[in-house]
Amino acid sequence: MLFTHQNRLRRRLKRVLKFLLVLYIMIGASLYFLQEKILFLPSNLAQDFQYEFRYPFEELFFQTSEDVSINAIHFKTENPKGVILYFHGNAGDLSRWGIIGEHFVSQNYDVLIMDYRTYGKSKGKLSEQGFYDDAQFCYDYLLKQYSEEDIVLYGRSLGTGIATYLASKHQPNQLILETPYYSILDVAKHRFPLFPVTALLKYEFPTNEFITSVKCPITMFHGTDDKVIPYSSAEKLKSVAPSDNTSFITIDGGGHNNLISFDLYKEGILSILK
Repeated sequence: MLFTHQNRLRRRLKRVLKFLLVLYIMIGASLYFLQEKILFLPSNLAQDFQYEFRYPFEELFFQTSEDVSINAIHFKTENPKGVILYFHGNAGDLSRWGIIGEHFVSQNYDVLIMDYRTYGKSKGKLSEQGFYDDAQFCYDYLLKQYSEEDIVLYGRSLGTGIATYLASKHQPNQLILETPYYSILDVAKHRFPLFPVTALLKYEFPTNEFITSVKCPITMFHGTDDKVIPYSSAEKLKSVAPSDNTSFITIDGGGHNNLISFDLYKEGILSILK
C-alpha cells in the first residue's frame, strides 16, 4: 500500500512539474515574441485627426527615412526662453502628450514633441535604433532654428533613455529625466526575475551607458511608490551618472504618472526652467 501511494505521489509530482515547465516555456516564449506589445502601448489616430490645444502650435511630419513618417507638434511662444525637445512615455499619442507638453509652454518655452513609430499618426517599423534615429532627426530640425545652448532635452519614462542618448551625443542646455530607468533590461529583470531576459529581450535602452557621456546638467525626478519603473532602478542610474552635474530629486510617495501633482516636482521644474 505504501509503495502504491508513493508511486501515485511521484506521478502527480511529475504531472505538476511538466505543467510548470510548459507554463514557464509559454511565458518565456510570450516575452520574446510579444515583447513589443508589452513594451509599447501606442494608440492610433486617423491621418486627418485635428489636434486642439490651448497654445499656438504647428503640426509637422518628418520623413526620417524612406518608409518612416514621424508626426510631431511644435508649440511656439512669442519670446521663448528656449525650446524643450520632449520624449514621452510608452503609451498614448500626441493628443494626450501635447496637453502635458503645454505645461512647459506655460513656462514660456517652445516645445517639440514627436510620436514614436506606430504611435498616433506616425508610421514605420519599430526598432531601438529607429527610436534613436528619429530623435536625432528632431534634434537636427531644432538646430536649424535654435542655438544648441537653448535646447533642453526632456524624457519621461520610456523617453528617458532616448533623451539621454541624444544628450550623450550633443551639448544641450539641460537634460531632465522624469521616472528614468537604469536600462529597460534592468526593469525587465525586476519584473521577470525567473526568466533569462538578457537572452530574450531585443530592446535594451541602456541609459546607464549613455549617461556617462553626458556633459550638461542632469536632473532626475522619481517617486518612491513607482510601480512601473522601480525607484531602485533610478537610484542605480544616479550611481553611474556624472556626480558633479547630476541632481536626483526624490518624490516621497510619488507614483509613475502623478509627479506633476507634487510641489517638490513643480518647484524643481520651475527652478530649472526659470
